[in-house]
Amino acid sequence: MMKKNRAFLKWAGGKFGLIEDITRHLPQTTASQRLIEPFVGAGSVFLNTDYQAYLLNDINPDLIHLYQILQQQPAEYIKEAEKFFATKYNDAEQYYGLRSQFNLCQDKFERALLFLYFNRHGYNGLCRYNKKGGFNVPFGRYKKPYFPAAELWFFAEKAQRAQFVCESYGDTFKRAKSGDVIYCDPPYAPLSTSASFTSYAANGFTLDDQAILGRLSRKAAANDIPVLVSNHDIPLTRELYHGAKLNVVQVKRTISSKGSKRNKVAELLACFS
Repeated sequence: MMKKNRAFLKWAGGKFGLIEDITRHLPQTTASQRLIEPFVGAGSVFLNTDYQAYLLNDINPDLIHLYQILQQQPAEYIKEAEKFFATKYNDAEQYYGLRSQFNLCQDKFERALLFLYFNRHGYNGLCRYNKKGGFNVPFGRYKKPYFPAAELWFFAEKAQRAQFVCESYGDTFKRAKSGDVIYCDPPYAPLSTSASFTSYAANGFTLDDQAILGRLSRKAAANDIPVLVSNHDIPLTRELYHGAKLNVVQVKRTISSKGSKRNKVAELLACFS
């Protein structure tokens, strides 16, 4: 069994539990030296594959700026980030004061420090913004939030092989060339009209985006760029991913705040090649 590397961020919809299935179905080509992820999230696939190079995108600028800073200034970043894991900061009043400070702050380094703090001290590890772009996750009330020093260092080392960009998923697809492999982990299509957790960044991911992603994947595959896409296994995604080889896996849901409701659901791994 391969050793799995955890992301340093908690992330709704993170792929740590699906790594074996994803790596088994990732298309392989003789020339594949670069993995492209238009929706990198916490980076579990990046951290558990071994390509020569990576192109990693996310629409959330706070996330990408954190990754770029950790790539370029790991020692300074990790030293400063650990300070926010002192006992005095595990306090609701401190948390909401820092949240207000974050929403007014323009300094990328400071925002990157606070982003990790919120991720580990905020409710359920959520990353959520209001319509004005303000971070609005409430305090999580954990006994002793974990500071992921080893995970940060591992990410920083692996990041030397990566290019991080913050753009639309469509623009990232345009960067792909023959020999690349693309893995897409978009915000999932809702299982029902009452279950639509899709706003990781201020800009939502619409049903039109779901359809566009399917078209882009087919176009890339036609140009010798294989694509693997994960999503809920529902009639809509099966229709949108027509032409792909569909593989079904059972995954334990982790978004629900109630453990009793974290049941297994079927997910698709759609392979366009």
